[in-house]
Amino acid sequence: MHNFAKLGLFAAATTILTIFSNSVHAQTPPAPTATDITPASMNMLGREGDALASRAGLWDVVETAWSRPGATPEIIRGQVAERRMVGLYLQELLHPSADAVGKGVNRLDYLGFNRVTGRWEYLSMDARVAVGLMPAWSFDKDNVERIRVQFDPFVVPGSGNVVTGQLLRMEQVYEKSGPDNEVKNQYFILADGSGTKWLAHQYIYTRR
Repeated sequence: MHNFAKLGLFAAATTILTIFSNSVHAQTPPAPTATDITPASMNMLGREGDALASRAGLWDVVETAWSRPGATPEIIRGQVAERRMVGLYLQELLHPSADAVGKGVNRLDYLGFNRVTGRWEYLSMDARVAVGLMPAWSFDKDNVERIRVQFDPFVVPGSGNVVTGQLLRMEQVYEKSGPDNEVKNQYFILADGSGTKWLAHQYIYTRR
C-alpha cells in the first residue's frame, strides 16, 4: 500500500507539472521570426509612416498665439504648409502665402515614427525666435490620430528690448479630425514657480 501511495503522489505531481507547463506555453506569445522583424523592416514606413505620408501636400494654416495665460490672442492668417515625405519623416515647410498680411513665419520641421524605439520623434527650426534646433519625443506609441511630443526644457530670450532669458517647458499635440483637417497645439509652462500650463500657440490646418 505504501508503494501504491507513492506512485499515486508521483502521478498527481506529474499531472500538475504538465498542466502548469502547458498553461505557461499557452500564455507565452511566439517569438518573432526573422521574416517578421529585420533591420531592413525597421526602415520601412509601416502603419505610422503610411499615415504620415497621407498628410503630404499643401495646407492652409491659421495660427493663434497667446503670449501668456489669459492674454488677448494674436491671429496670423495666410500661412501655407508644404508637406512631403523624406524617408520616414514628414517634412513641413511653413511660410507666408504670396498675399499674406501680418507677421511672417519661416519654419521647417520633421515628424516621424522610430520603429526601433517605438515612439514619435520631432525636430523643428523656427526663424522667428532665437531658440535654436528644437527636438522632441513622445513618451510612448501614441495613436496616429493624436500624437503628443515633449521637448527638453529650453530658454527663450524674453520679450521687449532687454534679453532676460526665460526657461520653459513645452508640449506639442497633433490632433487629426479628418483627412483634410488637423490642429497642432503647443502648451507652455514657464519656470516661474507657478507651474501654470497654457495654450500658447494653435495651428489650424486645412488641406487645399
